[in-house]
Formats: sequence, structure tokens, C-alpha cells
Amino acid sequence: MDAVLLERSKTVLPDGSIVEIVLWQVPEPVPGSTHLFKYRLFYGRDGRRIVGFDNERGKGDHCHLDGRERPYAFSTVAALLEDFRAEIAKRRR
Repeated sequence: MDAVLLERSKTVLPDGSIVEIVLWQVPEPVPGSTHLFKYRLFYGRDGRRIVGFDNERGKGDHCHLDGRERPYAFSTVAALLEDFRAEIAKRRR
């Protein structure tokens, strides 16, 4: 099986901030992860990442919140997207 693109979207919000989602289903886990998804989720403004979730090769699942990198416990794609959107909502209040 080849990698399958599940979602690729980029939205520019009225304040100029950007929300970008790239999500693939892959034939085997990305080194550092245990599931069959490769993802990069980004929210930022003025050239600065405010919220990011990804599973970079070798680093595994992690998130970037306000300039700090933390491990992320991936469970499902739905939970990942929900967690990403919740972190954005906290910062848009």
C-alpha cells in the first residue's frame, strides 16, 4: 500500500492567522510513532507557529504550544483534530 492523503487544507482566518492540516495514512508507522498516520497540523500568525502537532520522523508524536515542544499521546485521528482545534480555541479567546 502506498501512502494515502486523507486531508490537506489551508485556511487563512480574518485576522491573518493560518490553519493548515496535512494528514496521510501510511503503510507502516513513521519511526518514533506506533500508528499508521503521518500528520502536520499548524496554526500561526505573522510567521510564527503558535500551535503545531506533528510526528516528525525519529521524534514521534509531539506538539508545539506557544514555543514549547511537548510529547503528544496519539490515540485517534478524531482526537488529534479535536485536541488541535481546542488548543487553537484557547489562544483565540
